[in-house]
Amino acid sequence: MVFAPAPQLTVTIEQQHNQAELHVHPGGQGIWQARMITSLGAEVTLCTAIGGEVGRVLKPLLDFKGVQLRTVPRESGSGWYVHDRRNGKRQELAEHPGAPFTRHELDELYNLALAEGLRAGNAILSGPAHPSVIRPDVYGRLAHDLRAHGCRVIADLSGDHLKAVLEAGLHVVKVSHEELLRDGMIKDASEKSLTEALVKLHEDGAEAALLSRADAGALALFNDQIYRVGVPKLSIADHRGAGDSMTAGVAAVLARGGEMTQAVRTGAAAGALNVTRHGLGTGHLDAVQVLTERVKLTPLKKAT
Repeated sequence: MVFAPAPQLTVTIEQQHNQAELHVHPGGQGIWQARMITSLGAEVTLCTAIGGEVGRVLKPLLDFKGVQLRTVPRESGSGWYVHDRRNGKRQELAEHPGAPFTRHELDELYNLALAEGLRAGNAILSGPAHPSVIRPDVYGRLAHDLRAHGCRVIADLSGDHLKAVLEAGLHVVKVSHEELLRDGMIKDASEKSLTEALVKLHEDGAEAALLSRADAGALALFNDQIYRVGVPKLSIADHRGAGDSMTAGVAAVLARGGEMTQAVRTGAAAGALNVTRHGLGTGHLDAVQVLTERVKLTPLKKAT
């Protein structure tokens, strides 16, 4: 189950030869994760909330192959953004993350996600486009209740939302070094600071922790060992979405009963492949499998 409370309608203008092209897709962290999981051959139950004029356009786009879509209606409109990539770089023209959830909307979405998460046995908790859309305590309660009844919980969150799920406890957490810097959780991006942050995430409630750091390769902590995750260098078409693909790769392997070592290697390969594509959360299974064989885990130090 992927908990993606506030998806967005994404509109991107691309340039092909001498003509402009318009691309309209569903977007947001949880949507990109769900898309990558289906690319890796697993099925996903997607729990989300949509509403308004944007929601009427967004809903049929969410019903893609491999996804069982479960939604609750919103009184206000869903979020959206418009980006211009005609010059080769992403320029934000306008965006709206969506209005904050009302109490009744949260109650319905919470019950839906709890039931589907327990039914699936594995859950990814993904964040909104802006933290104001949904309160951190919703994530904390959901993580606690899912874990208490045997569901594996993986979180890809930051800020107060991350703190909330750590207090509840979870199996795996993924965060980027940019998010840790932004939130004041690390003082710099040195490997020393980042490994200390991994240990802190583990001590605060995560059994395993992954830390993506752009093109420098990820760091991982699991089974009381910290690893440097070496991935093949590939030409970058769009760096956005690599971390979400990493989370998806980890979740797909663990849901099939795989070991954490293979999950991290697959997640790293999925993230590396994603940067070669303009579509976020996309990639072919065979390409991920080939790249997985080339991912190296180098032990750095014990976590305790």
